[in-house]
Amino acid sequence: MKNAFTILSFALLLALCASACSPVTAQRGNYLKTEELKRVQAGVDTESDVIGKLGSPTTKDPFNEKIWFYLGQRTSKTGIFDDEVEDERIVRVTFGADGLVDSIHEIKNQREEIPVVERKTPTGGHDYTAMQQLLGNLGRFNKAGENSGPIQ
Repeated sequence: MKNAFTILSFALLLALCASACSPVTAQRGNYLKTEELKRVQAGVDTESDVIGKLGSPTTKDPFNEKIWFYLGQRTSKTGIFDDEVEDERIVRVTFGADGLVDSIHEIKNQREEIPVVERKTPTGGHDYTAMQQLLGNLGRFNKAGENSGPIQ
C-alpha cells in the first residue's frame, strides 16, 4: 500500500512537471489575417471603413497622419524561458488626399536592429567622488549658539 502511494505520488508529480513545460501561445497587438486584409479595397474604402473592418491602427506615422500601421505578433513561451516570436505581421495602410485607401502593403523581414549608443552627454558641475560627497558638508553648518534664522 505504501509503495503504491509513493508510485502514484511520483507519477502525479512527474505529470505536473511535464505540464509546466508545455508552451503557452499568445497573440499580441492587432495580428491581421490575410482574409481581413482582402476585405479592404484600395480606392473604395475610407478611414472609417478601414476602422470598421480592421479596427483602430496600432500607430500612425508621426509625420503623415494618412499612413496607418497595424502591428501584431504570435509568440510562445515554454517554462521559464523568454518569449519566442513565431510570426510577426506589420501592415501599412496609406490614404490619399481624398480620404480613400491608396495602398495596403505588408512589411516583411524589414525589421532593423537599432544599435545602442554608449556615448555619454557631459553635464555641467563638478565630479565629486563618493568620499567627497559624504565628507563635503563637514564644517558648513552653524556653530552652537549662532543665529541660524534669517538676517534682520
